[in-house]
Amino acid sequence: MEVRVPHSLDPEEVRRRLDVAVVRARDDYADKVGSLEASWQDDGRLALSMEVMGMSIASDVEILTAELIVRLEVPGMAGLFAGRIKSGIEERLGGLLGVAQA
Repeated sequence: MEVRVPHSLDPEEVRRRLDVAVVRARDDYADKVGSLEASWQDDGRLALSMEVMGMSIASDVEILTAELIVRLEVPGMAGLFAGRIKSGIEERLGGLLGVAQA
């Protein structure tokens, strides 16, 4: 699954906000997410992995000049909720980056 979220921020500010969001997510969702690992890769992508309801989910976030591209490997059963997952990502990242929602 791929989700694109527009932004108008400097890439370093996007990176800073993503770092803050990861820390907040670990705190806010500790009871729902088994583990949440995040690391910046040499190519500038943020690699994320987590366990939710016994399912492993891997993703990465690429920062482009005018948008973020979030790629997720969604396990089979979670695919039933793909629309909800996508809209949740758009809403959360849109809020994080100051993007007005339609």
